[in-house]
Amino acid sequence: MSSEWPVLRSPGVAPGRSSGSAFGGLACAVATSDDKSLNLDGQARRCFAKIDRVLNDLGTDKRFLLSVTVYLSNIGDKDVFEAAWRDWVGDDSRFWPQRACIGAALSPGTLVELSVTAGRPA
Repeated sequence: MSSEWPVLRSPGVAPGRSSGSAFGGLACAVATSDDKSLNLDGQARRCFAKIDRVLNDLGTDKRFLLSVTVYLSNIGDKDVFEAAWRDWVGDDSRFWPQRACIGAALSPGTLVELSVTAGRPA
């Protein structure tokens, strides 16, 4: 048995938390915007960029997304989010993950939070 820990982690910005982790063929990541002054579109795009970085740290990318949960502070803004989502996820349906969108109480200033699970190619 290898002495190396088998779980790969992508560092987070808060003590006690990682932005992502991977084990075997799966990777998980979470993102909120680092700029709470942005509107929903701006925060969503910052989240997507962070997810891209974290997945890259974990040896995968958005083409391998399996599941995405979107938490919106105002579910009434879902149409605004959808435009940013479509830009990020692209037009090729082979890469569209299963997705849920939920209205949730988020930390002050946070308009959107993403939680994703992706496969890791061999």
